[in-house]
Amino acid sequence: MRDAFSKSLVDIAKKDPNVILLTGDHGYALFDEFRKIIPNQYINAGIAEQNMVGMAAGLARVGFRPFVYGLSAFIPIRVLEQIKIDIAHDNLPIVLLGDGAGFVYSHLGTSHQSTEDISATRSLPNLTVLSPCDRYEMTASMELAYQLNSPVYLRMGKSDRGDIHNTRISNFELGKIICVKESSNKSPALLATGSMVKTALEASKEIKASVWSVPSIKPLDPIPILDLARKSNEIITLEEHSIYGGMGSAVSEILGEFLPKKILRLGVNDVFSNKCGSYEYLLKEHELDINSVKNKISIFLKNSNKDY
Repeated sequence: MRDAFSKSLVDIAKKDPNVILLTGDHGYALFDEFRKIIPNQYINAGIAEQNMVGMAAGLARVGFRPFVYGLSAFIPIRVLEQIKIDIAHDNLPIVLLGDGAGFVYSHLGTSHQSTEDISATRSLPNLTVLSPCDRYEMTASMELAYQLNSPVYLRMGKSDRGDIHNTRISNFELGKIICVKESSNKSPALLATGSMVKTALEASKEIKASVWSVPSIKPLDPIPILDLARKSNEIITLEEHSIYGGMGSAVSEILGEFLPKKILRLGVNDVFSNKCGSYEYLLKEHELDINSVKNKISIFLKNSNKDY
């Protein structure tokens, strides 16, 4: 997925000399091709992320199209105030690229684990939030982010879980969900974003459930969500993000306002990681590994006809 991101960025920048890539001293190998082909459109702002966002805002004001790259623990979390005041407030056409979302920088501890970035960004006016699940959604997200000509946060989970789609996505629309596995009416519906789409597909093998990718978290069109809720007895959301303020919250808000429905939100509970370890270890610690997910879904479906 990161290769698709790098290629998309090069393709966009080659066509538009006003595209400027700013990085906070990260992503060297990732941007080898960019620096080789269009070195004059690359700025390493150093380990000074707040200043980098201010630089991007200044560049946008004089006609450039900045793409700002960093680890998601820093872009957007470390620079949230600068994003709010320098970018979102004035609706500047800047794409913020947060790499390594979730637990993929597992051994580096809580300072580098980002499970609150969606909740932090989706509350900012004017800021679109995208969360692709594979290289095809990544390419479509990059193209859309450039075309929007407004502030965008694009969330990237560095851990590549493999392809979800088989080919380039032709129906990628802002706010829409994408069906990746169909099922019969009244069967459960699994809505997942980013890395957890793969987990949702794996979990769906043991139950008759449809699986939907949610690459556009803000905006999130309520109409497809409500149509799906009418066809499905249960709604289950999965994300490598806090259960507070993320994609599951966005879905719950829609259902709570228009069509009350029993929903299971699977994500990171209100805790920090207890220990450092591998990515797979942390998924297990936070009960987002496939066995934990299957178990939680099984319990939820058994109790779905009972009063809570």
